[in-house]
Amino acid sequence: MSELSTVVDSYMAKTTGLEKFCNRCLETKRWNGNTVLMVVDAAFDSIGLNYFNSIVPKVLEFEESFVKVGRIRSLEDLRNLPHEEVECLWANERSWNVATSVASHLHDIGKERGLDDRGALRVWAGNAELEGWKEDPIGKIHGVGLTTYQYLRMMGGVDTAMPDRIVKRVVGAILDEADVDLPTRDDVEFVKTMDRIAFLTGYRTIELCWMTWLVQSEGGKIRMEEYGDLLGRI
Repeated sequence: MSELSTVVDSYMAKTTGLEKFCNRCLETKRWNGNTVLMVVDAAFDSIGLNYFNSIVPKVLEFEESFVKVGRIRSLEDLRNLPHEEVECLWANERSWNVATSVASHLHDIGKERGLDDRGALRVWAGNAELEGWKEDPIGKIHGVGLTTYQYLRMMGGVDTAMPDRIVKRVVGAILDEADVDLPTRDDVEFVKTMDRIAFLTGYRTIELCWMTWLVQSEGGKIRMEEYGDLLGRI
């Protein structure tokens, strides 16, 4: 598998600061450690819009309009925030339901175990499993697919990957370039293959996942060049 390592190394060489960013994700410290914003991020991202151009600006707007003014301080506040109050900022009601439903479940975990919001997300993520994810209370929420489920697990401290279309496309290109045949028949199997690639190449699964997004071209630059400074904020 030396050829696979060589190919992956060539992709990784295009990124800078990725290890630090992924460490922060695994420590549940994205968005300055604000669990509300992590949940809103994942919920907004659940409908498949461009992350850096569409999702991040809206999360920042939510932060300005609701978090910084003290309107939303916790997951309990978030679960009780009706869509009508955020509709002018975020019109998609289904993904807003994802935000409030995830917040509700995590709040219940925290209340039951005497944990703060960050601790509740980490406990849920540590116990949530890839296999049978649809039977998990968060996996059962309407609008939560495996990609959103995995994204929340990543922000809760699990070294794993999201099986979204960009990750699949880049990983497929890597496997073709390295002439390696690894199973990717369904999304669960794809995540397991990402773990296998990580083991074979010495990187963490989460690093491989984020790399696939950051090496994409956008506006004549790869996203790493375009949005590298933004990674430090989110």
